[in-house]
Amino acid sequence: MTNMTIAKGINNGLRAAMERDPKVVLMGEDIGKLGGVFRVTEGLQKDFGEERVIDTPLAEAGIVGTAIGLALRGYRPVVEIQFDGFIYPAFDHIISQVAKMRARSLGKVTLPMVIRIPVGGGIGAVEHHSESNEAYFAHTAGLKVVCCSNPEDAYWMIQQAIESDDPVLFYEPKRRYWDKGEVDTDSASRELLRANVVREGTDLTLLAYGPMVKTCLQAAEAAEAEGKSLEVVDLRSLSPLDLDTLKASTEKTGRVVVVHEAPTFLGMGAELAALLQQECFYHLEAPVMRVGGYNLPYPPSKLEEEFLPDLDRVLDTVDRSLAY
Repeated sequence: MTNMTIAKGINNGLRAAMERDPKVVLMGEDIGKLGGVFRVTEGLQKDFGEERVIDTPLAEAGIVGTAIGLALRGYRPVVEIQFDGFIYPAFDHIISQVAKMRARSLGKVTLPMVIRIPVGGGIGAVEHHSESNEAYFAHTAGLKVVCCSNPEDAYWMIQQAIESDDPVLFYEPKRRYWDKGEVDTDSASRELLRANVVREGTDLTLLAYGPMVKTCLQAAEAAEAEGKSLEVVDLRSLSPLDLDTLKASTEKTGRVVVVHEAPTFLGMGAELAALLQQECFYHLEAPVMRVGGYNLPYPPSKLEEEFLPDLDRVLDTVDRSLAY
């Protein structure tokens, strides 16, 4: 077991993938000499060279378009989008080409590429630096969408994503980059697309992913002091969903609260609520509830703590669910 941060877990995972396969190349703005804005790729250009860790122009459409060409020629490109809100210039490439190539070619052509996206707020940044846009891509058939929440998942999930023959959007919770944890570097504990029950409970299930997993664990600990037993499930994969694990937890506790930073309107929580109420209706003791951001543009940094779900908002929703 090795102790490391989430950022270091991704760095070490990228390094391991590049050592195994010379076709793995990294591309992105300032990822080489600088090591990325968050230093996630620090040291990789020095060790693997400028032909495999490529500093690109500030042009997201060009970066993703070039990665598509590389993937078609047998490479496994890993693209870094510097901040979540910078993904939109490449949106057409991702939706129209990356997601559709396998279906368009009747399975004869695959695009084994990974698009890394630091996601979420909580870092006091300016406009377009704190968005949670995962629902756009989870809605798009042909894409795998995953999100890590801890160092061990960061280390293994990035390697599993690179090994996938289908394109993967890999979300990284930027305000958790420096959270530390134990990592077993000898073997992955679970598959890329499997959810994980990170805390057992009996009274209610909290479903979360990325930055909100830690918040939900804190809520479960606080609730325990009041005699409430909350189960916390880390989705890990947003598309496809590990519905079997989610159903099992729902049927066990009878109550579900979904927590994410993105606005609740048409967000991941809406789909989870609909699915679980459809599949587990006779096991539910209360409606599936949601805690998320408001249906507004992300606010200035002085107001973001009012926008983002916190411990109090999660616990208030838990109390409302348990009151049924």
